Amino acid sequence: MKACTCAALTIMIGLLAAGLSFQEEEKDFVLDDVVVLEYRDVAPGEVLKVSVKNLPVIQSAQVKFLNKKYDMAQVGDCLVCLIGLDLGIETGSHSLKVYVYKQDGSVEIKEQDIPVSPKQFPIKKLWVKEEFVTPPKNVMERIQREAELTKAVYNIYSPEWEAEGKFIVPVQGQIFPNFGERRFFNNKPRSQHSGVDIASPMGMPVKASNSGRVVLASHLYFAGNTVIIDHGLGVFSVYCHFSEITVKMGQKVEKGDIIGKIGSTGRVTGPHLHWSIRIRGSRVDPNALLSLEFE
Repeated sequence: MKACTCAALTIMIGLLAAGLSFQEEEKDFVLDDVVVLEYRDVAPGEVLKVSVKNLPVIQSAQVKFLNKKYDMAQVGDCLVCLIGLDLGIETGSHSLKVYVYKQDGSVEIKEQDIPVSPKQFPIKKLWVKEEFVTPPKNVMERIQREAELTKAVYNIYSPEWEAEGKFIVPVQGQIFPNFGERRFFNNKPRSQHSGVDIASPMGMPVKASNSGRVVLASHLYFAGNTVIIDHGLGVFSVYCHFSEITVKMGQKVEKGDIIGKIGSTGRVTGPHLHWSIRIRGSRVDPNALLSLEFE
């Protein structure tokens, strides 16, 4: 593995070195540097990358974590899946199981307790137009419809990994470390901030943070002009508040393609990009994904 800022642990050696006890369900089977777990941190909003090596003897692999099954796709010479530790995840120990299906028909299982640490998020007070805090009754049906639409989008599952290499920051500007902020709009509590904000001049071109397919390109009440890109394996990047959208629904985009321009549509205090990542519906910090390699 390439050296990076995230932690990279082999299941048989590195996890033990990090103080994580790894239990084998099959006592007589030994995995030698087959499964690797990478992460920046193990806390709400973080990302776990699970890789299975030695493809010539392996037919497929699957990961189970928090009652979800994660199929793995080939990335380079490994099978890979990404697990998002949602903002609302219960802290404490959670079991992660890796099922390795070999060409000879045998199945090898590993189980690891993942200790999710608590994390404190700051409180932020913001002032916006009251219609974006207490919407008028005539837009409530629209808001509900858009919530159902975005939920359906995040439930899309593409089995192939469409991204290429590392993810990139989509626009130049000041990146605010405000993921997870507990926000009060006009002194009224609202949901935690599920992304990061990047301050940039009005009209600045915004790039796709990685390759994939556009699964939403539309104006939403709160998010304004929004683009969502499906990168495969349940991973989506989200870009909000555009002044102009320059891609269409269903369009294939490459990393670095222009997808829109900085704006101030929706619930905002000024021109900026709201950039977020969803993994199988889990809200994660985009900076956690930036730390991972995909070669």
